[in-house]
Amino acid sequence: MKNVILPKHPDHTIENKRQVNANRNTVYKAVTLAGHLSKWWGPNGFTNTFNKYELKEGGLWDFVMHGPDGNDYHNQSVFIKIEEPKVVVFNHIVPPEFQAVITLKKITPEKTQITFQQVFETAEACAKLKDFCLEKNEENLDRLEAELEKMK
Repeated sequence: MKNVILPKHPDHTIENKRQVNANRNTVYKAVTLAGHLSKWWGPNGFTNTFNKYELKEGGLWDFVMHGPDGNDYHNQSVFIKIEEPKVVVFNHIVPPEFQAVITLKKITPEKTQITFQQVFETAEACAKLKDFCLEKNEENLDRLEAELEKMK
């Protein structure tokens, strides 16, 4: 996968949106600081071990998601765009390959809209995972909201 922003064709993109009761800077910290991110990343029941976390363009994020089923899921991503406190883009470089775009939009001083997009290189790859990812991404956002509550 190239280190460029992929075009967002509707049939290549899975998108979840959520408005949260937290200011954009706090949400950005929850999304980008390893100590917070490791607590909420992934669907319900998952925990994480971060092996390497380099939050910079070109930086590597290497981690293992430990599933409630006892299985471990190795993940690697490369950060390709970081605009504090607005956007984080990374390429998930192990199967399934996709580009993640996390956008944080200030609604009010204490409300932020989070848009989480997974952009795939083909419509087929997107369609294969769409129903599963839409549901699991909502669980992920639920966990993010719980972390934001702890950060208050």
